[in-house]
Amino acid sequence: MTGSTAARPSRKKANAGEDVLLDRELGDLPAELRWREWMMRVEAVIFASAEPVTREILARVVGKDCSVDLLIDDLHEELRSRPYELVSVAGGWQHRSRSAYAPAIRASAAPTRSAAAVLSELESMVLMAIAYFQPVTRSELSKIFGKEVSRDLIGSLRAAGFISSGPRSPTPGAPYTYVTTRHFLSAFGMETLRDLPDMEALEDAGLLSRRIEESPVTDPDSELHEID
Repeated sequence: MTGSTAARPSRKKANAGEDVLLDRELGDLPAELRWREWMMRVEAVIFASAEPVTREILARVVGKDCSVDLLIDDLHEELRSRPYELVSVAGGWQHRSRSAYAPAIRASAAPTRSAAAVLSELESMVLMAIAYFQPVTRSELSKIFGKEVSRDLIGSLRAAGFISSGPRSPTPGAPYTYVTTRHFLSAFGMETLRDLPDMEALEDAGLLSRRIEESPVTDPDSELHEID
């Protein structure tokens, strides 16, 4: 018993590597190499992340006086000739393939990392209504569409991460309202809800019914409700 105890490595020694801190300042490198290393760190973090990476997160891997915005500008320039780019979505940055290569990607039938789930036509329309009129209750959505919007449909949009519960409605029974999430913005390539297409243009293109357009629900620009 004593021998087995003595042979066991100490917990402190086994976990010693976990306490190693990242050298953010890189003071031993020349300025040009230091900047290059910061650029590579920032790109690596963005590439590895499943969600848009905020400025606050990127600041953890560069020097305290380093400008993240200038690093991003240099990365934009460096990727100019590549088929992918850095885009600003949902309050952060993310790698996205350039739209010019979408036909090639579709033709390849290769599995992609697209954040947008495949939605039915009705799910897409309900998600659009929530985006434009949030916070909105299921009952209000049913009135907009002239038929019941089921709990299962709402559950599907929640499971995909596109919507979340918003504030309670002041109407009788205080039902939950629904609002879009940061994942919704990320999946559809938007920085904020103000990037939503103009409603009149959507109606003219046949993508938005007159019933939805004329529904007396809150204008999303009056209060934004993206939720993590």
